[in-house]
Amino acid sequence: MAGNVSAASNTISVKTSATSTDPYTLQVVADNLEVPWALAFAPDGRIFFTERNSGRVRVIVNGQVRSTPVITLGAPFYYQPKSEGGLLGIALDPNFETNHYMYLYHTYKDSNNTVKNRLVRLIENNNTAKLDKVLLDKLPGAVYHNGGRLKVGPDNKLYFSNGNYGKTDDTLTYLGGKIFRLNLDGTIPSDNPFGASSPVYTRGHRNPQGLAWQPGTNRLFSSEHGEAAKDEINYIVPGANYGWPDYEGDNQNKPGITPPLIHSGNTRWAPSGITFVTDGPWKGDLLVSNLVGKQIIRMQVKEQNGKPVIGNLSYLYKNTYGRIREVIEAPDRSIYIITSNNGDKNGDGTPDKLIRLIPNF
Repeated sequence: MAGNVSAASNTISVKTSATSTDPYTLQVVADNLEVPWALAFAPDGRIFFTERNSGRVRVIVNGQVRSTPVITLGAPFYYQPKSEGGLLGIALDPNFETNHYMYLYHTYKDSNNTVKNRLVRLIENNNTAKLDKVLLDKLPGAVYHNGGRLKVGPDNKLYFSNGNYGKTDDTLTYLGGKIFRLNLDGTIPSDNPFGASSPVYTRGHRNPQGLAWQPGTNRLFSSEHGEAAKDEINYIVPGANYGWPDYEGDNQNKPGITPPLIHSGNTRWAPSGITFVTDGPWKGDLLVSNLVGKQIIRMQVKEQNGKPVIGNLSYLYKNTYGRIREVIEAPDRSIYIITSNNGDKNGDGTPDKLIRLIPNF
């Protein structure tokens, strides 16, 4: 491949921008947000999002951020300033309309004052939520590399990622550097790749922060932070080992390792949220949010010998909005992005925004 790439208050804005060739009009939905991290869309049109540092879940109703949080996590929730932990992923149950289950992934401190991560279920009622059940806890945690992306897959299972926390152990007994798969009630699916006693779906990850399924194939893709560069996009195969700490990028030196579809070479992307586009001129493409890269990379995904491969890359909104934490397609086919410039250890203090890309097609 060419170049360095290898395979407090919330205000509503009406700022928009588009060019004659841009398939989307950009609208700033909300700004002055406090370290937003992830989004989830309710069937009734509400949008829930997490705030990493404060431990708050917020909700947008009829285009406006409600001033009262849905919930503010208390102890044992834990956030250390300038860290990568806190309140991270959010997902809604497929039957949210009837059961109002909401899932969160967050950092906490246990009784020994040790940093851990856990997956919890909440029950939401009229824009207020309360803790219902801890689904999985005592996952390794640290100041950095907490992963944190949480999604419900096409099979109605919970998938979530965690980082390696600086450790170099990729065994199944160590639960850092993994992607997990659970039933919605927190039990382990009988068809998990390592058996019904292990929540592990894949291993050998450094710090995966994006999960997305390819429409039509239900293939799972993930984004992963490399050590200094060599950030990766991976095709996730059940039971596969993606190499960390022995291998990243093209530097394969161990049998049984699954290489990435593409990596950033000597360039740093710092990829986080990812999403597939299901309509319009970008249909079928994978969008990858970049923190260090301060852009969204649009990747063509092609088929070769029955497997996915990455084609051409396009670089969108470079240096326009700063660090981009999340990109996700909504049920109405618009695309939402979250910035991460204020309150982040590498941010410049610019107030963070939730931006909607409204289709022009």
